[in-house]
Order: sequence, then C-alpha cells, then structure tokens
Amino acid sequence: MVDSVRGPDCHSARELDEVLAELVRREPIFHRREYGTARDDFERLTDPSFWEIGASGRIYSREHVWSVLDDRYLSDPSGRLDGDWETSGFELREIAPATYLMRYTLRLDGRHTRRTTLWQQRDGDWKILHHQGTVIAVHES
Repeated sequence: MVDSVRGPDCHSARELDEVLAELVRREPIFHRREYGTARDDFERLTDPSFWEIGASGRIYSREHVWSVLDDRYLSDPSGRLDGDWETSGFELREIAPATYLMRYTLRLDGRHTRRTTLWQQRDGDWKILHHQGTVIAVHES
C-alpha cells in the first residue's frame, strides 16, 4: 500500500509503486545478505551520516551498527542467525526529492516492531540515511 501518491516531484502512483517495490526488496535492512556482508557493502548501502534508533530506544552510530553486523556475519556466514522474520504493511512517502520514508512491521522471532527507514536515491543507487525500530508486541512461544 502506498500511503502518499504525490510528493515534492509529483510522482505518479505508478512511479511510487516502482520505488516501493524496489525498497521492499531491501527491507528489512541488514537482513538481506544478497546486498553484501562486507564493510564495503555496508558503506555503499549507508550514508556516512547514517544513524539508528534501536527497538530498545538506544541511539546507534554507523560505526556501532557496522560492528554489530560484522560480528553477526563472522559468527554465522550461512545467515541462520538472522532469525525467522516476516514483513508486512509497507507504506511509502516521498518527503523530499528522491528521498523516501518507508514504514512497515517486522516480526522477528516472536517480537513485532514498527520500522521506519529513510532512503535516498543517488546516482542510480540507494542509500540508507536513518533507521528506527519500535517494539509494538512481544509474543511468548
């Protein structure tokens, strides 16, 4: 579902649907190993000013996020530690030219979080500017 069919550039609904489809393929960020697991991949995916607010409410720098991901990728090259996840309820809003706010729900190992990612398209590629996760439900197994 596209939340907003018009943005600063007055994109058509079809153009926003294409952006939405592209960004859905990239979420949840850092769980899509096809976009790479090396430091260079992370740097290509994230803006130098990237920061994150975790589901805990803590603020994390780009360097801290990379450190956690590097440990995850090194300890589990197969990707099994990424957990059993499912996404739903994607919404997209263009908030500035070529800059989009993506919102969705993530279920990961029994915990439901609302996620937002700020994406920007530059030179035909996508950069993550900011990410936030907020816990909305925890289900006991």
